[in-house]
Amino acid sequence: MTEETTSSSASAFTLVRQENGLAHLVMDVVGDTMNTLKAEFAEQVGEVLQEIKGDKDIKGIVLLSGKKDSFVAGADINMLNACQTAEEATALSRQGQMLFDQLEKMDIPVIAAIHGPCLGGGLELAMACHARVCTDSPKTALGLPEVQLGLLPGSGGTQRLPKLVGIQKALDMMLTGKQLRAKQALKAGLVNDVVPESILIRTAEEMALAGKVKAKPRKMSVMDKLLEGNSFGRNIVFKQAAKTVLAKTKGKYPAPLKIIDCVKTGSEQSPAQGYQVEANHFGELVKTPESAQLRNIFFATTDMKKEQGVAGVEPEKIAKAGVLGGGLMGGGIAFVTATKAKVPVRIKDISHKGINHALKYGFDLLNKKVKRRFMMHSEMQKQMSSITGTVDYSGFKELDIVVEAVFEDLALKQKMVADVEEFCKPTTIFASNTSSLPIGQIAAKAARPENVIGLHYFSPVDKMPLAEIIAHEGTSDQTISTTVAFAKKQGKTPIVVKDKAGFYVNRILAPYMNEAANLLLEGESIEKLDKTLVNFGFPVGPMQLLDEVGIDIGAKIGPILQAELGDRFATPPAFDKLLADGRLGKKASKGFYLYGKKVKKKQVDESIYKVLNITPQGRLSDDEISQRCVYMMLNEAVRCLDEGIVRNARDGDIGAIFGIGFPPFLGGPFRYLDQVGATNVVSQLNRWAAQHGERFKPCDALVKMAEEGRTCYE
Repeated sequence: MTEETTSSSASAFTLVRQENGLAHLVMDVVGDTMNTLKAEFAEQVGEVLQEIKGDKDIKGIVLLSGKKDSFVAGADINMLNACQTAEEATALSRQGQMLFDQLEKMDIPVIAAIHGPCLGGGLELAMACHARVCTDSPKTALGLPEVQLGLLPGSGGTQRLPKLVGIQKALDMMLTGKQLRAKQALKAGLVNDVVPESILIRTAEEMALAGKVKAKPRKMSVMDKLLEGNSFGRNIVFKQAAKTVLAKTKGKYPAPLKIIDCVKTGSEQSPAQGYQVEANHFGELVKTPESAQLRNIFFATTDMKKEQGVAGVEPEKIAKAGVLGGGLMGGGIAFVTATKAKVPVRIKDISHKGINHALKYGFDLLNKKVKRRFMMHSEMQKQMSSITGTVDYSGFKELDIVVEAVFEDLALKQKMVADVEEFCKPTTIFASNTSSLPIGQIAAKAARPENVIGLHYFSPVDKMPLAEIIAHEGTSDQTISTTVAFAKKQGKTPIVVKDKAGFYVNRILAPYMNEAANLLLEGESIEKLDKTLVNFGFPVGPMQLLDEVGIDIGAKIGPILQAELGDRFATPPAFDKLLADGRLGKKASKGFYLYGKKVKKKQVDESIYKVLNITPQGRLSDDEISQRCVYMMLNEAVRCLDEGIVRNARDGDIGAIFGIGFPPFLGGPFRYLDQVGATNVVSQLNRWAAQHGERFKPCDALVKMAEEGRTCYE
């Protein structure tokens, strides 16, 4: 077969004419590992489309990627940061809309051949084609995740997606940013066919040669027809969507409501008005502080993916791993090791019961995927087969890393180090999942302290994206780099922190939690405290969080932090009464909230007030409550930065957002501090110190920052 290729030397788009009268339009952004849409491509695409229109011999186009395992990952977010005004961002949106409109209006069939990620602007590009065929590869995913950056699809996505999959499905996809796998996309009507990768291009060519694909009428259930087939029903859909959004976001994120407005305008008024509203809203959202902070998080995590534990030190390969302890954490660690890192893992516990618990943890998670048809039963069996268990150290000789997840007991952890040194290779890394004990103490009696490191996960391990990597003074650079790479393979975003009690996340969380406890003892109700901090932007309130983590865990960590860091970490003595009353939290079905089958909704256990000998009166404003808790966190975060506990403000912000759910739209404690201003935080802390005591005293580094007019990000 002879092929004729045309493209300008700098163009990301190449037109390859085929003998059968079709042409392949290949997108391949030079120098990038994945295709992203950039503003300068408008001219390139315009030129290619003019060339196609001018060549009457071309019967159809197959649009495909020149990258091996991806279609188009989305638009280049850097071009949004370059926009000085909302009007400039709106113009960018209009440019994308008009370009894709030209594609849609081509006289010949244009078929998108999709393999790998097809996200954001990439899916908007594919939807402007006359049909889409994708591979059945697990790498293939289609979605519009713009909402996660505080934005909306700005190149026609809010208008085209509802026409393909219906209003309800389109809203579900755009308001959550969820991605569809190939079969889900086919069922939804987003793609026309799903095929093996080997016949993707051939199938797309056959579609193009068959002429323009007529859109199949979407199969609608009776309920869908009632809700989407008339303005009254659609109004119900939009109202319900807005209600759900506000319940989840507490009105803190402007993008979801604007997405709903775009879809509503397009369905109730003219397409032209729908596109115009989309462009206007897109422009406004680009310039919101919420989107700016969410984009900062995106850039930070992207940079962190490229970084090694120690610059210039390559990680060793982890081929086999072990986990000590089959509890909730051990089961979670084993699960992400086997399923995400694809590394065989061996669990050791003192009893078969513990091993069974850990295996059941993984089985239940995978079985859910099988039931929802996200995974084949055979794939579940394959993944489960890579998790094994033992009550002794058999099978540990070949392990490259062992993660310890036993009780917070220093002597026990030191015994685990000795056991691993005895039963494993001389090079085996011992990684402790301790949440508070200094790693230097755990390694104090080690024969090979250079192999000992902290690898602190957050519960539940399969969902929480953060891992803290804690090197003590004797940990080797090689151990650090290898452990960071291992955590990344498990799907975690790791931050390297200094070895001091509480490390970073628990250290900044403790003063926040303690202050909430102090407010409770001053007479603020549990319900009000939790509601106020959820409205501030946290996923759960401090009292509910204490119930989830375990009141006894908080009681154990408090004295460790107080002994190492001072009295500002002292937990209120009244909390001893809760433990005496058997209130350990959710796991004991007894804490701040009621538990059990008869409890239908979240409900405070009012009897706790009697145990603590308080009568809730609720005198303080919501602002005072949230600021007292959050400013304590900010003060401690600055201390951590000053002491080098975190390497930089960026790591500190990512750690707080991914580890404890600090509100993403505020950008993290350091971004938030820069926004409020160090001077304002210092003066407020000084006022509270005069009223309530030394614990509020601003740290020296924060005072200095205020005096010098500095910010965390300079």
